[in-house]
Amino acid sequence: MKSWTSPTIAPLPASGRLPRLHDTRAGAVREIVPLEEGRARIYVCGITPYDSTHLGHAATYHAADLMRRAFLDAGIEASVAQNVTDVDDPLLERADRDGVDWRELAADQSALFAGDMAALRIIAPETYESVSEAMERIISTVTRIVDRGRAYQVPTDDAEGDDWYLDLSADGTLGEVSGWTREQMMEVFADRGGDPERPGKRDPFDPLLWRAARDGEPSWEADVVGAGRPGWHVECVTISEGALGLPFDVQTGGRDLIFPHHDMSASHAAALGEGFAACYPHVGMVAYQGVKMSKSLGNLVFVSRLVAAGEDPMAVRLVLMAHHYRSDWEWTDAELSTARDRLAAYRATLAERPRDAAVVAALRAALADDLDTPRALAVLDAWAAGESPSTDGVTAQSSGGEAPDDVAAAVDALFGIALRA
Repeated sequence: MKSWTSPTIAPLPASGRLPRLHDTRAGAVREIVPLEEGRARIYVCGITPYDSTHLGHAATYHAADLMRRAFLDAGIEASVAQNVTDVDDPLLERADRDGVDWRELAADQSALFAGDMAALRIIAPETYESVSEAMERIISTVTRIVDRGRAYQVPTDDAEGDDWYLDLSADGTLGEVSGWTREQMMEVFADRGGDPERPGKRDPFDPLLWRAARDGEPSWEADVVGAGRPGWHVECVTISEGALGLPFDVQTGGRDLIFPHHDMSASHAAALGEGFAACYPHVGMVAYQGVKMSKSLGNLVFVSRLVAAGEDPMAVRLVLMAHHYRSDWEWTDAELSTARDRLAAYRATLAERPRDAAVVAALRAALADDLDTPRALAVLDAWAAGESPSTDGVTAQSSGGEAPDDVAAAVDALFGIALRA
C-alpha cells in the first residue's frame, strides 16, 4: 500500500540517552533498551479506513512519531510497521450503508489519511501494509495456530463452514497486557468487537480467529479452515511478524486498544510459540464537545478540514504537543488559537536568537523522558520570552562531545515542527 513522503530528517549528533516510555503491562515508566542492538522495532496499530483522519487518530500517530524520533535522537535506528485494517466489520458496514465497494472506500480514506500524515510531517513507516495485501500470510498464521492445537471450530447457522476461535486456555495469556479482571473485560468486550454471548465458545473471551464466508462479505480461500476472512487480532500479529519479527520492542496505539486488541494480539503470538511486544505505551483519548471523539458518535474534528480551511499543520501539531501523549484531553478552538500564537512567537524569536545550546539540551531531555511535550513547550515558551530554560539534571553535551545549539534544527528533528520557511 502506498504510504506518504516522509519529511527530510536531519538528526542531531546522537545523545546516547535511551528514551523512557510508560509500559502499560509494567504500569511504570522505564528505559527502553532495544532487543536488537542499535535498532528499535515499533509497531503502530493503523486505521480502519473510513472517516479518516480525526484528531484522535492524529494524536496516536503523532505520539508514535515522537517515539521514533526519541530513538533516532539516541543514535538508534528505528524501524516502524503500520497496518491498514481494510477488512473489518465497521468498514464493510459503512461501505454497505453508502452503497460503495469496500475496496473503493478503503482506498479513498487511506489516501486521505496519507495526505494528513504528510501535512503533519509524520515520518512514514518502513512497512505500511493493508490486511487485504497480507492475506496470504494471515492465512498461513491462522493455519499455524490451528496446527499447534490452539484453535477450535464453532458451527454456524448462516455459512457453509465453521468459524474458528483461539483457545485462550491453552496458553493462559488472557489479561497479560492489561492486567484487568474478567469483570473489567466484560464491561467493554462486546462494544470493542467481541462476541461474549456466541454459543459454542469455550470461553466468552475467546477471540475470533477466522470467520467462515457469508453471502455479501469478502472472503478468501484457505485450505485448512475453509473460505472466509480473518479476525481482527491475527491480522496485526501477522503484519508485525513479517515486518519486524517477533518479539519486537514497542507496540503502540490508543488506550482503547489495551483490551481486547493488544491483550489478544499477545495471546495470538503466544499461540504461535512467540513473544509479542516488550513495551506497550498507550495514547490517551481526545474529546470534543464533552465527549470522546468517536466515529460512531460522529463528533469528529478532521485534520484535512482544518488544513483546507487554512490552518498551518504545524499549529495543529503544536496543539497535540500541548498534551502529554498519555493524557485525555478535549479539542477546543481556544487550543488552536494558543497554538497559532505559539508558532508565530517561535518563528519571530528564531530570527533574533537562533542558537541556544541550553534550550536544545532541555528539549532533548524532555522528549527522552516519556515524550514530555508540555515540558518541551514550556522550554520553547521561555526561549521566546527571552528567559532561560530550566536545566535541572540536563546536560548540553551529546555522546559525541558536541553541544548542538540550532533551535530550529532541534525542534524539527525532535518534534517534527518546521519553524524555518
